[in-house]
Amino acid sequence: MQLARGVRRLRLFAASALLLAALPGAAAAQIGSARYSAVVIDAQTGQTLFGSSATAPRHPASLTKMMTLYLVFEAMRRGELRPDQRLVMTPYAASKPPSKLGLAPGNSLTVENAIYAVVTKSANDIATLLGETLGGGSEARFAQMMTLRARALGMSGTTFRNASGLPDIDQVTTAQDMAILGRRLQQDFPEYYHYFGTRQHRMGSLTLRNHNHMLTDYEGVDGIKTGYIDASGFNIVSSARRGGARLIVAVFGGSSWSERDRHAAALLDRGFAELGVGEERSLMARNGGAGLAMAAVGGTAAAATLRRVRGPALVARAAAVAAPPRKVKVAAAAQQPRAARVAMAPAARTQARSAPARIVAAKPTRHAAARVRTVVEQGDGGSRVRVAAPARKPARRNPARPAR
Repeated sequence: MQLARGVRRLRLFAASALLLAALPGAAAAQIGSARYSAVVIDAQTGQTLFGSSATAPRHPASLTKMMTLYLVFEAMRRGELRPDQRLVMTPYAASKPPSKLGLAPGNSLTVENAIYAVVTKSANDIATLLGETLGGGSEARFAQMMTLRARALGMSGTTFRNASGLPDIDQVTTAQDMAILGRRLQQDFPEYYHYFGTRQHRMGSLTLRNHNHMLTDYEGVDGIKTGYIDASGFNIVSSARRGGARLIVAVFGGSSWSERDRHAAALLDRGFAELGVGEERSLMARNGGAGLAMAAVGGTAAAATLRRVRGPALVARAAAVAAPPRKVKVAAAAQQPRAARVAMAPAARTQARSAPARIVAAKPTRHAAARVRTVVEQGDGGSRVRVAAPARKPARRNPARPAR
């Protein structure tokens, strides 16, 4: 048993060395992008350890849901919401694009299940429903409440326009502000913070799995939230505890979730090293892996003293992301995401009697494939979904010239 365990550790150590050796090149593209920013803060003191473009405006994507839940927790503490209270899905909330739970209008779920759906699946429809509930039926009013609360928490560079993080040109934040929010969620709601560490949650016949892979890939991480929209790239706020110290890292602008997570892990490594937590990570320094953390803060020589912590490198998941997705043939009815089909099922059953021919008789044309495209889910980037592409206008033919 001990021999097998030693072999596994040796293999992990070797794989980690290979990955860390490749990190500087992989991170250079990310760090060089216009949308990159990052910061690491000490959760106990609030002191900023280091960062890069930490106060530059960025789009928060689904990190927005951290503030949505902050206001939900406030309402629960005041007794305005109860964990077993049921929320009825509205047509407006149900219309939001994936990531989503796909609850049909008129159906309901408990407040606690709503929290789990937002934390794990990053459901845009459920976040919107929570916003409508607390905003007196108006998501816009709730967004104003979010912005006011952000200002009160010291998040001076943040403005919210919706509860989900879906694209809005005016919805902006900073890495510094999101790190502050992550810290305040821990400090202000210790009784509710455990939700952010949920790896999966069973809700009826559904199993909701968390999009935050660092919960399993980096030892000591216990939250908080991931995010993605096209304009922001892959974002994360993550909190980790080691040897009595706790750090919060915020990273914006990753080109993939695996790159984002590797970078966040390297920044956490350096942060713990600066606090004197862990053993020397000499192998990382020898292989150049320290360059990743150095680049994030302007290439300081202090990064050469990175220390080894016990968290495993993100190897297996990075390899899985590198593999190209398989192409699967699907029927026309299955070209929409499962959650969307579940949400539309009641409406389809209602219309079944009045228009069966329209549903059954529809035949795919030779241009049907051009009307469907695959995109990354907006909000959290948890997976790729099929969406309708804009219809192509038929090519105009030159009319025959009139005879002279």
